[in-house]
This record gives sequence, structure tokens and C-alpha cells, in this order.
Amino acid sequence: MSDFVITTFDWVPELPRGFVRDIRLRWALEEAGLPYKIESTPFHHRNDEHLAHQPFGQVPWLTHGDISIFESGAILLYLAEQSPVLMPRDATERLKVIEWLFAGLNSVELASVPWSIFMFSDDTELTPGRKHLNDFLASRLRHMEKILAQREWLASTFSIADIVMSDALRLVDRFDQLEGHPACREYVSRATARPAFIKAHEDQMAFYAAADEVAR
Repeated sequence: MSDFVITTFDWVPELPRGFVRDIRLRWALEEAGLPYKIESTPFHHRNDEHLAHQPFGQVPWLTHGDISIFESGAILLYLAEQSPVLMPRDATERLKVIEWLFAGLNSVELASVPWSIFMFSDDTELTPGRKHLNDFLASRLRHMEKILAQREWLASTFSIADIVMSDALRLVDRFDQLEGHPACREYVSRATARPAFIKAHEDQMAFYAAADEVAR
């Protein structure tokens, strides 16, 4: 089968750079040592071809031969089927990875993403709804602090679950909100010190820097 192809936006504003979700796929493929290439879709015009691959007009999506998949969690599961580096083949360990993958997406990211929208927009007004979001995130961080104080990675080895969970917590740490949660912060530091993450992050930043040059 052909190489994996990640499609991401051809340009994004400064604020989300380094956090655009294609970084998760780049990271996973770098960890697994699988060949891939990057293609782009217009940021300013979500055309019919884009919506055929990603019905919400978001990125990324992955193509692999005749296969096209959207949503980073689904893509990571697919990639994990291609390499035991990303998810153990032992049935018990495999289930542990899958449950923590979904916990990252549905329990932690569900709290961090709405909260981050206010942070990115510099909206600091403490409305009742905003207080609820703050409290919701704080509750999730307390739970994760207890878990991560007891283990290096979520399963027996680094996996796609750690890619998602550390990325969700990295977003919180961007705004210095992991203070008081040393285990969470150390976990993010361990994950982002991995050579595969460093390359994925550098490549994404370089990709959008090059897009700036083209736009000038």
C-alpha cells in the first residue's frame, strides 16, 4: 500500500500553530517510523473535496491507499493497527490503551478545549458559565494528577493514548494552568521530550512558516 498522507490546512493564524491536530498524526508516524507525506487544503475555503473527507470542515484527515479517515482519535487507532510501537498486541494492554485514548478525548479534552477557547480569545470575564468550565477542568486535572503520580505512561509503554492525553494537557500548560499539578506537568515534559514529538512540532511550525512566505 502507498505511503500515509496527512492533509492539513495550507495556513493557520499564529495562535494555534504547534497545536493543530495534524501534529498528533505526525507524532505517531514518527514514533512508528512509518513513511508519510503532508498535503494541504485551503484554510479560507472549505470546498466540497474537503467536506467529502472531513464533513465538519476541520483537519486533519488521513489517506492510505483507498482509505480516508477523519478525527484524530480514529486515525490514531488505525495507525496503531499498523505498528506495535503505538499499541501493544497483548489483548489486556491493548484495551488499556484504548480506554485511555477515549479518556483523553472524552474526559480531559472535553474540558480543556472549551476552556482554551476563552484563553485564546483573552476573555477573562468570570461569568457563571466560565466558572463552571474552570471548575470542570480543575476536577479533571485533579483526577489526572493522582493517576500520573503513579505511572510513567498510561499503559505499560508509551502509546497513542499518551499522544492524545499529553497533547490535551499540553494545551492547558500553554496557559500555565498545570501549576499545582506537578505530575501532569512532568508527564507533558516527558512526552514532549521524545524525539518524535520534537520533529513533529518542528515540522508543523516550519510548514506554516513556509506558508507565510508564500503569502507575502
